[in-house]
Amino acid sequence: MKFTVKQIATLLGGEVAGNDTLAITGLAKIEEGKPGDISFLSNLKYEPFLYTTQASAVIVDRSFQPKKPVLSSLIFVENSYSAFTQLLEEYYRQLSFAKAGVEQPSYMGEGCQIGDHIYRGAFSYIGQNCRIGRNVKIHPHAYVGNNVCIGDNTIIHPGARILDDCVIGKSCVIHPNAVIGSEGFGFAPQPDGSYKTIPQLGNVILEDFVNVGSNTTIDCATMGSTIIRKGVKLDNLIQIGHNVDIGENTVIAAQTGISGSTKLGQNCVIAGQVGFAGHLTIANGTKVGAQSGVGKNVYEEGTSLNSSPAFGLKESMRSLAIFRKLPALEQRLTNLEKKNAK
Repeated sequence: MKFTVKQIATLLGGEVAGNDTLAITGLAKIEEGKPGDISFLSNLKYEPFLYTTQASAVIVDRSFQPKKPVLSSLIFVENSYSAFTQLLEEYYRQLSFAKAGVEQPSYMGEGCQIGDHIYRGAFSYIGQNCRIGRNVKIHPHAYVGNNVCIGDNTIIHPGARILDDCVIGKSCVIHPNAVIGSEGFGFAPQPDGSYKTIPQLGNVILEDFVNVGSNTTIDCATMGSTIIRKGVKLDNLIQIGHNVDIGENTVIAAQTGISGSTKLGQNCVIAGQVGFAGHLTIANGTKVGAQSGVGKNVYEEGTSLNSSPAFGLKESMRSLAIFRKLPALEQRLTNLEKKNAK
């Protein structure tokens, strides 16, 4: 990345105090800034660093008034934290989409349609009859099966696997070693106690702006599609079973498992190590605390759950408070019994 202070201020809708022609080539914490870096000041406990930093530019709130001379150029914006986040996003975009072309060895099967500005890393594999959009980045050792569709501006990181017939939307990010479209866990018990495999014939659909974390696995549907809807963010090490449907803008933290055919609503927030039973319906806006086990449908929107088995958050907190007092309550009860026995 190389921009002038003025160009960055224009991007952020800010105003510059100081030299706006300085070149910016990196991002840094305010206490670690050096010439060529840009930083930000949001939390005023870091204000002393503003007067000693070597960063070429610092983003600050419009309301901020320096108490001492500042060597860095200042960019005044409405919200310095949000502005720096916007800058980080632009920096990430520049890095992520810088590569283009085809590295060798790599493989692409017959009948594929490929958009402009694609990147195919060394040892990547693309099967037959795939449709891959513009500006897609497929990094080394990634695998794309047959009949896969990938939308514009999607990034497939090293070692990720997208199996046959899956559909990946625009501006998605599939992190290293994620698996999209693995066989669903379907086995039919037999009279002799063995299990017979049920063929899993469906696919996985990821809509636009979906992020899938490292080592997360999304199983294909038995029939039809497992669907991860627009804007969903999945952490690392998540298991999503066959025919699951996750609603728009839901976020799920690491080590959560969702059993087959469960449907999560929009804007749900699921903490780490949560377990969902199969064939459930979870309402929009549901929040589930870490290590909870959800075994029943949730029909009321905005419900907060906790514990295992999960139940209402307030009731759960009261129960935990009482549980911590059980030894003292037991002692009181013992004392009362002794008193009454006399």
